[in-house]
Amino acid sequence: MVRVLIVDDSALIRQVLTEILSADPDIEVVGTASDPFIARDKIKQLHPDVLTLDVEMPRMDGITFLKNLMRLRPMPVVMVSTLTQTGGVVTLDALEIGAVDYISKPQADGKRLQDISSDIQAKVKAAAKANVQPFDPVRFQQKSTLRALDREAQKSNKIIAIGASTGGTEAIKDVLIQLPGQMVPIVITQHIPGEFSSSYAQRLDRYCQMNVVEAKEGMSVRPGYAYLAPGDRHLVFSRSHSGLICHLQDTELVNRHKPSVEVMFDSIREAHKGQLIAIMLTGMGADGAEAMLRMKQAGHDCIVQDEATSVVWGMPGAAFALGVTPQATPLHAIAPLLMEKLRKR
Repeated sequence: MVRVLIVDDSALIRQVLTEILSADPDIEVVGTASDPFIARDKIKQLHPDVLTLDVEMPRMDGITFLKNLMRLRPMPVVMVSTLTQTGGVVTLDALEIGAVDYISKPQADGKRLQDISSDIQAKVKAAAKANVQPFDPVRFQQKSTLRALDREAQKSNKIIAIGASTGGTEAIKDVLIQLPGQMVPIVITQHIPGEFSSSYAQRLDRYCQMNVVEAKEGMSVRPGYAYLAPGDRHLVFSRSHSGLICHLQDTELVNRHKPSVEVMFDSIREAHKGQLIAIMLTGMGADGAEAMLRMKQAGHDCIVQDEATSVVWGMPGAAFALGVTPQATPLHAIAPLLMEKLRKR
């Protein structure tokens, strides 16, 4: 049984979330709080497994409360935010501080609740098992000092493909900030809402030596750039005389996701004539695992994040179970391993 404390200044949202979560037999809502000060006392009294936390509240905003919580008493937190660009920026701040995941603020109409109820329940249950780390304010103050690949790596015609979900916004950043600016192309699918992906790409671009952009229809895949799939489109590729071209597909969900890691992995494998390095980072579910196995079978390199450093070892665990690599890799060691693989001809 997952014990949940709901923190939100809206009585309606507290009621709606209580109904949604209580409908799952594996979840117990042990209490609610209308502001962080009440929440602080109830955390001490009730010892919940998971907190759902509103971004905007009176007396103390959710981000300030989250910083204090993750510094003094780290625990799984699922943020409740609005699906807007402003909401996206604040939500990304929360994930950087240590929140496990986020859900969009539910609306009190039957269809909307029916659409998101199972997703909210799944995210809360996954959060209860998450590997939560204390807030470290200096974690991302330093970016890579490497300006270019060394001579051997520069000869590589490889492309790097990264897939991630829950916990992935920070894991992707942890990998990219260790890489040089003059890098082989990188393509990325992170499960993220369309309203958040542009802000996320801009945030990565500020942290990293290489250029990070949200992929657009018709973009050429070039060295020195990382291309992030938009949050509401599959990222696929075609080959032209000048190289690979990005395309965006507004088609059906694959493995319950759009963008889907499986779609991107399969497309880049079919379109690119050279070698690939596929990386699976933390995430809930199994999206991309089967496609990663096809990468392995086609002779490409695969790297899987290990369980100890994953927020949720779903996607990487599923790929590892399929035998895509004999050894999972801690997050901090993925970038060095990647550079080593680039040097191999």
